[in-house]
Amino acid sequence: MNRNLFFVASALFLWGFGEGMFFNFVPIYLDVQFLLSKSEIGLILGAFGFFMAITHIPAGRLADRVGRRPLLVGAWILGLVSTLAMGIALTLPLFLVGLFAYGLTAFVASPLASYVTAARGKWAVGTVLSLTTATFGMGMVLGPVTSGWIGDNYGMRMSFYVAAVVFVFSNIFMYFIESQPIDHHDPDSPPPSLRDNKRFIRLMAVLAFAIFSMYIAQPLTPNFLTSVRGLSLSQTGLIFTIGALGNSLMALTFSRLNPRRGFLFAQALVILFALFMWKGTGLPFFVLGYFLLGGFRAGRPMAMAQARELVHESQMGITYGIMETVSAVIMIVTPPIAGVLFEINPFIVYPVSIGMVAVSLVLSSIYLPRKEAHA
Repeated sequence: MNRNLFFVASALFLWGFGEGMFFNFVPIYLDVQFLLSKSEIGLILGAFGFFMAITHIPAGRLADRVGRRPLLVGAWILGLVSTLAMGIALTLPLFLVGLFAYGLTAFVASPLASYVTAARGKWAVGTVLSLTTATFGMGMVLGPVTSGWIGDNYGMRMSFYVAAVVFVFSNIFMYFIESQPIDHHDPDSPPPSLRDNKRFIRLMAVLAFAIFSMYIAQPLTPNFLTSVRGLSLSQTGLIFTIGALGNSLMALTFSRLNPRRGFLFAQALVILFALFMWKGTGLPFFVLGYFLLGGFRAGRPMAMAQARELVHESQMGITYGIMETVSAVIMIVTPPIAGVLFEINPFIVYPVSIGMVAVSLVLSSIYLPRKEAHA
């Protein structure tokens, strides 16, 4: 591992720890602190997805044209400031300013993926992308259980302050990464435009349906666990911690798989998550369900590795930006739908998700590219 990957991995580990202290608890915090309904929470989470969505393509294009390091450092600083804003906020409008500003940090995804792909050396694309997922996930193992204990003993607001302190150290690691040269294509032989790349367009369509199907059961599951299943914040934090452990272990396991096969396997694991949330009768079932949900996050580098095979190196940033935008748009649409379904029946979203993911598995097995992605 070269020095840049070491610093990126260290920064991601600390960022996962800090984000794990509050991110999964935001729907609960909106409920308990500001007394919002599930539909209102769903709308806010959808708006959060909007602020994520608007950043990815511009960031990907900038990464291809001006370099990746400035965007990475900028995202880390914005994440620290927005987390402090959420902790300071005593009113809903100020909290939402911090929350939506944190959503803007999603622009880091495509420059980060481009950076580690370019820095991978002899590693396969899927392997190095899985490394970033795994190190972030290992950090998140520590965050939720710590935050659950803090929330039960000192209040949930304190978790934002502690997370901000962790983010300071994460920023220090990110500051030490080196700049990379900008990739260019041969002007006399430009690569085909992404809009004319039919294999890439087909992959995006398959991924969009798959992500929607896998994500729809997730946004309000924290509220489901506390308000329907009656779990404490400490118990919920334990579940999120095991889920983060699942993210990390699944990412490491998937890094050895063919990306196409890995993405199919990820969807099967999300079916099991939804089944355990729906039919589970106690804490062990919910813990196991969240562990298996690690397949959802681990499937992301598998999808990106397949896309990387279909595009020119000089299009890497914009490609990853488009993929992140697709994911973010889905995160705009799904939380309000999940909120409405929760108001109708808090259990119904899980069989809906299971059915949709089953259809997605069939479509994915037919239409995902069959050529194995390579470095």
